[in-house]
Amino acid sequence: MASDSIFVLPGDPIDPSAVPSHPTKALRLGPGLRHVPPRQILPTLAGQLLVDKHKNAMRVETSRGRYIPRAGELVIGTIYKSVADAYQVLISPYTAPVSLNHLSFEQATRKTRPVLLPGALVYARVSVAHKHMDAEVECVSATTGKSDGLGPLTGGMLFDISLGMARRLMVPKPAQHAKLVVLDEFAASGLQFDTATGRNGKFWVGSDSTATVIAVGRAVQDTDGKSLSIDAQRKLVRLLIKNTG
Repeated sequence: MASDSIFVLPGDPIDPSAVPSHPTKALRLGPGLRHVPPRQILPTLAGQLLVDKHKNAMRVETSRGRYIPRAGELVIGTIYKSVADAYQVLISPYTAPVSLNHLSFEQATRKTRPVLLPGALVYARVSVAHKHMDAEVECVSATTGKSDGLGPLTGGMLFDISLGMARRLMVPKPAQHAKLVVLDEFAASGLQFDTATGRNGKFWVGSDSTATVIAVGRAVQDTDGKSLSIDAQRKLVRLLIKNTG
């Protein structure tokens, strides 16, 4: 979803030039926006106005607050318990668990499916998200049967980040489009680590080195909480690498 980084407040008038148009698709308003007849669109939340011209859609992205599941988004969840033929998975505080079918893993059968205990982490895709139904997630592509990088996350550490930082981490070329260079800087230094980002404000780091895990997670959290510039991010990474050496 493309955006020109327009920050809006509730009730702010939106410039008509920012509203997408499409010859065949109706305009879709997502969370944080409402239509005031005849043609006015007003924000109901404070955040970044995101516009997708291809889908003829727009919504307001908030950096904080409760995550609302949307179909197709990647999330990191914590296994709460197993009931009947599914796991109940927590993806955000103070909200109902989502459902993860026991067989929703690559090549899973009743005998080979992963057995996940409470507290285990999974990287999953939201497959069902309706207002009046419990959401569902999956760890396998419904079309290819492949995991596509989804599934249990073993070892490592989980870090809380804002919803805005999660979105920044997941955009293509974050250095260019989200002014985010911390992960590139760590990788360029030769540190070995893996990461997974959930749109629900979760960031997982895995590595054979505990010091590396903590350094990468802390750098992302500090960049998020302190709104660090690119130069400040590079300075922070150099300091953390020096301290882990």
